[in-house]
Amino acid sequence: SLQSLSVSSGREDSPSITVNQCLSFDGVRKSLSDVKKRLEEFCQEEFIKIPQHHSCDLTLDPNTVNYNLILSEKNRVATCSKTEQPYSHHPERFDIYYQVLCKESVCGRCYWEVEWSSEGSVYISVSYKDISRKGLGNNCWFGGNNQSWSLRCSSSSLCFCHNNAETDLSAPSSSRIGVYVDHSAGTLAFYSISDTMELLHRVHTTFTQPLYAGFNLTYYGSIFLQRQKVLGLYRSLLRTIRKVPDEGDRKYLKDWAREEFKRNKEARDQ
Repeated sequence: SLQSLSVSSGREDSPSITVNQCLSFDGVRKSLSDVKKRLEEFCQEEFIKIPQHHSCDLTLDPNTVNYNLILSEKNRVATCSKTEQPYSHHPERFDIYYQVLCKESVCGRCYWEVEWSSEGSVYISVSYKDISRKGLGNNCWFGGNNQSWSLRCSSSSLCFCHNNAETDLSAPSSSRIGVYVDHSAGTLAFYSISDTMELLHRVHTTFTQPLYAGFNLTYYGSIFLQRQKVLGLYRSLLRTIRKVPDEGDRKYLKDWAREEFKRNKEARDQ
């Protein structure tokens, strides 16, 4: 029932897999086992090969996190809490708004993804590092000043915010958002990520300082910064597996790919 399966990263030296069209029933599972073995080899090789010049693995900066945000998963998850955390006082910490910045600056071209959940709103933002941190006011709020740009996400709506101006977006809300920055070109774009990638909003401006990814959360809200290298390989495998014509075979390989993705993710989080 398998016709063909080919895996390639687009490079001439990349491994490829081919399964003949005519297979007996007795040989199907053996062929799938062979495919699985080759995919495992492909995984190990491609984790090294995938280019990193656009994908960014970001981490949240504990020195900036508000007292009501809890960091976890090696500073890739932020969760809003009603209970203040015993963080030390720091000049870079947001003391009023439930906000946090990432450690790594965004220069050149950079892409990252974030999953979010909230009973209210989450602001997915980029900001200059010298945004104000103390007190109330638009000068501290992501999207409320000329130093930050923000996509406000809720379960029912999306809105782009900059310099205290809001632009309502007609696209449906999404729980996974991709962010792309081309710093020298002055481009900032937000994408809805599911089985497809849909542009939500694009900005053309001039960035005068390095940018930092940032987030604003409300009660019961959380964000999760994805590991881009692992995520990219997983999607590449799923795109290839979708070409397998038999539904049962596709499910077998998808289940294996999910377990492989989970295993590699857990190993890299150790």
